[in-house]
Amino acid sequence: MAASFPSDALHFPANSRPFLEPYLPPEASEDGQIEAEKGEAQQEKNGNDSSRPYTTLTFATSLDSALSLAPGMRTVLSGPQSKAMTHYLRSRHQAILIGVGTANADDPGLNCRIEGVDGYKLSTVESNLQPDAAISDYAKKASSDPELRNLMKNVAMGRASTEQMQGFQSHLTQIQNTKHEENLEKLRREQEKLQQPRPIVIDPRARWGFHEGSKILSLVREGKGKAPFIIISKNVLPPKDKQELLEAYGGKFIAVETVQDVNGDTRFDWNTILRILATEENIKSIMIEGGGAIINSILSEPRYSALVDSVIITIAPKWLGQGGVVVSPKRLVDEDGCAIPASRLTEVQWHPFGEDVVLCGRIIKSQ
Repeated sequence: MAASFPSDALHFPANSRPFLEPYLPPEASEDGQIEAEKGEAQQEKNGNDSSRPYTTLTFATSLDSALSLAPGMRTVLSGPQSKAMTHYLRSRHQAILIGVGTANADDPGLNCRIEGVDGYKLSTVESNLQPDAAISDYAKKASSDPELRNLMKNVAMGRASTEQMQGFQSHLTQIQNTKHEENLEKLRREQEKLQQPRPIVIDPRARWGFHEGSKILSLVREGKGKAPFIIISKNVLPPKDKQELLEAYGGKFIAVETVQDVNGDTRFDWNTILRILATEENIKSIMIEGGGAIINSILSEPRYSALVDSVIITIAPKWLGQGGVVVSPKRLVDEDGCAIPASRLTEVQWHPFGEDVVLCGRIIKSQ
């Protein structure tokens, strides 16, 4: 039987990729020397160093610079071609970063679905039809245990008594629990070599309501994604059940010091976050996707926007109207108190993509 990609895999044609290349980190390759040289040249060009990851800021916006119709409301903006492009961008980065507001609103998967990555490779129908592991284990045990074999036979033929059904279910539950723990241990071991980006969630107060059924953990179980790293304030103690669940899947909470801004509000320092991810978690490239609070916090201060190596924005041909979540950095002023632009792009390229337009550029670093 012919092999095929999973039905939810996305195709991004090779001839649509070249215009993005100048704005992306080096692509993973078996030719380590060539990629190392390319990476060093790109770091020198962008002023990057090994103490922080190559950082791409990317998001989809409307014509009125809105990300969504309202806070907490999931809003589809980009078309199918742009969506496939976003997943290609994810394939080129080691991590994806979002804020807790987006995590709670969207129940995101935060994985890459481009054809060929782990979880989305060519496979036949037969290879996807695996027997239930718990039932298989039960059958193996029953082959050497006459009592279990007889019980299984009665259940299969519909002749089991209530007591026998309870016994069968008890045995099956024990096997399922053991299998679940074995599977989680296997998932944890395989996380690092899985060809998928690591989700990073900025969640200062540990308020992300993830659970066993969350899409992001479901994808981990399917081998289609990695467990998230959640960045919280050092002053916050995450719920014990959340920490245990996260660590069971290979994720973790990362406690980071917070700082106070000029208004006395507590927040993270982006220099600190990116340094920790690069030096302690070995993340060499990261794609910041949103939401609005995250994007605006980076663009509102030159010392943070200077950390961004490239910007890739998808602009959809629609206006969302007032009241939405908008990308609009704080107004800056010069030494005379006069208003000046918060930031500006250089090395700009525009590319039509279906009905959308993709803008690529680099932020001009302040002197």
